[in-house]
Amino acid sequence: MNYNEIAEKILLHVGGAKNIRTLTHCATRLRMEFSDRAKVQDDAVSAIPGVISVVEKGGQFQIVIGNEVQQVFRLLNKALPEQQARSEAAKDGKRKGVLASVISVISTTFTPVIPAITGAGMIKALLAILKLTGLISATSPTYQLLNVIADAAFFFLPVLLAYGAAMKFECNPILAMTIAGVLLHPGLGQMMAAGKPVDFMGINVLLSDYAGSVLPIILTVWLMSWVERFAEKVSPSIIKFFIKPMLILLITAPLALVVVGPAGILLNDLVAAGAASIDRHASWLIPMLMGTLQPFLIVTGTAWAMTPIATGQLSKNGFEMINGPGMLASNIAMGAATLCVAMKTKNSNLRQLASSSGFTALLGITEPALYGVMLKFRRVLIAAMIGGGCAGMYAGLSGLVRYAFVSPGLAALPAFIGENPMNIVHALVTCAIAIIVTFTLAWMFAFEDVVEESTGSDASVIESAQGDSVIVSPLKGDVVALSEVNDDVFSGGLLGQGIAIRPQEGILKAPFDGKVMMFLPSCHAVGLQDEMGTELLIHIGIDTVNLNGKHFTSSLKVGDNVKAGETLIQFDIAAIERAGYDLITPIVVVNGEEDATLRITPAASVTFGEELMVQSTRGSAA
Repeated sequence: MNYNEIAEKILLHVGGAKNIRTLTHCATRLRMEFSDRAKVQDDAVSAIPGVISVVEKGGQFQIVIGNEVQQVFRLLNKALPEQQARSEAAKDGKRKGVLASVISVISTTFTPVIPAITGAGMIKALLAILKLTGLISATSPTYQLLNVIADAAFFFLPVLLAYGAAMKFECNPILAMTIAGVLLHPGLGQMMAAGKPVDFMGINVLLSDYAGSVLPIILTVWLMSWVERFAEKVSPSIIKFFIKPMLILLITAPLALVVVGPAGILLNDLVAAGAASIDRHASWLIPMLMGTLQPFLIVTGTAWAMTPIATGQLSKNGFEMINGPGMLASNIAMGAATLCVAMKTKNSNLRQLASSSGFTALLGITEPALYGVMLKFRRVLIAAMIGGGCAGMYAGLSGLVRYAFVSPGLAALPAFIGENPMNIVHALVTCAIAIIVTFTLAWMFAFEDVVEESTGSDASVIESAQGDSVIVSPLKGDVVALSEVNDDVFSGGLLGQGIAIRPQEGILKAPFDGKVMMFLPSCHAVGLQDEMGTELLIHIGIDTVNLNGKHFTSSLKVGDNVKAGETLIQFDIAAIERAGYDLITPIVVVNGEEDATLRITPAASVTFGEELMVQSTRGSAA
C-alpha cells in the first residue's frame, strides 16, 4: 500500500490541506471536519485505492482505511499548515543549543500543569490561614480531606507532567500517563516497605518513591517517544492496534523502573543537594540572584529553568526556597518601579499604562509592567533590579520559604504562611525593602518624564522627516482606534502605541523594508523591525492563537528579510469569523523610545501601501 499516494489523493479530493479544519483518527478511520464542505468530492475519495469506504456521521467526514490508518494520518497531519509551522519551529529549536532546548522542554511540560499546582497551592495557603486563625483543627476530617485535595496534584505530579512531556516529544499522551502510573503504583510502595531485594529478569531494581518527582518522568517520556517509533515500524499492520501499545509499555516501563527512573531520581537529588549546599553556605545568594535577574530571565525565556527544582522541593519538603523568595522580591520591585513612573509622569497615556500594569505587578503578574514600561525606561528597570536584589538578599538571609506554588505577589502572601510563624513576617519585610529601595532609586535617579504623544487627531499626516520610520498600511480595511480593541493588553497600550485595522481582504503585507524578528507557528502574529530600529507587532484578530494556524497561510521564518508591499500572511476572513473570532488587527510600535512621537493617520479607511503611522525622534535622525 502506497501511503504517500493515498494521502496525496485524499488531500486533492477534500479541497486541500487548508480546507481541513480538524483531523483525528481512531483504530480504522480518519475523521475530518472541513471549512467548506462543498469542496469535498465524496465519490472521488471513496474511489481512492486503499480507501475502504466513506462515512459521514456525527458531523464528521470519516474515511475508513483499516489497520494502516495511522500511517496515512501521519502524512496528512504533516501537510496541515500548523504542523508545517511546528516542523519549522522544531528545526529552529535544533539550532538553539542545549540550554535553550532544555528550557523549551521544561516550559512545554510544565505549562499544562500550572493551573493544577497553582490551585492546589492556594488551597494549601487557605488551610494555613484557617489553621493559624483557629477556625479549623488539623485533626478534623474537613482539614484532612482538604489536605488530600491539595496534595493530589503534587503526589500525582508525574502523571500530570507526562501529558505535557508527551506533547513536547510528540508521542501518545495516554500511554505516557500510564507509564507515570506505573511509577506511582502502590505495589512499588509495598515492595519498598518489605525491604527485600527486587529484581527484574535478574537485574537489580533500585526502588524509589516517585511521588512528586519531576525529572524521572520527563526522561522516561523522552525514551518512550523513541520506543513508540520503533514499535510503529516493527508491529505487523494486521495486529498493530494491539501489538504497538503492548510493545511500548513492555519496553518502556521496565526501562523506566530499572534505568531511567533511578537515574532521574539520582540527578534530581544531585541538583537538590547542590541547591541545599548553596543555601547552607550562602543562603542569600540564590534569592538575591533571582530578585536581581528575574526580569532578564523573563525576557530571555529562561525563567522556567529553576521550576523543576522548586517543584521538587515543594513536593518533598512542603516548601521551597529556590524560586518563591527571589521572585517575590523581584515582582514587588517591578511593581514599585512602575507605580513610581505612574506617579511622576505628566504624560496621561503613560500614567494610565503604568498605573494598571504596576498594580498587576504587585499582585504577581509582571509582564505588562516589564514590556510596557520598564524596557522602555532602562534606568527604571535597573532600579527595579537593584531593589529586587536587596530584598532577595534579605529573603535569603532570613530563611524565607514559599509553601505553595503560586505567582509571588501581594495577592499570594498566604503562600508564605506555614509552620514557622515568622516566615510571613519575613515575606512582608522583603516586600517593604523591595518597595522602598526601588521607589527611592526610581524617583530620585532613574525616571525622566516624556512629553505627551500625538493622538493622531491631526487633520492630516505630517510629511515625514529624514530619519523617521514610515509605516505604510499592511492591510486594506477600516481604521479603528487602538483603545477600541476588545483586549485590555492592546487597548490599554500595554505593548505600545499604535492603531488597529478591521481587514476587508485576507492579505497581510509588509509595512516597510525590514526583518522578521518574531513569527508564531500559529501564523496569526508577526514582529518586524525596520532599518531605523522601529519594532512593530501585527496581531491578526483577537484570541486567534486558539485556531492553531487554521485558516492562516505563510512561509515566513524568523530572520527573513522583507520588502514593503511583500505578502507576508494570507488568511480566510469568512472562515475565521464563522469560527467566532474578531478579526480586528492591532498594529503596535513595541519599542517606542522616550524621546519619540508617533503620528497616526486620521483616515477612516486605508488600503495597501498608504501611509499609516510615522515614528520620529525629536532632534535626531534616528
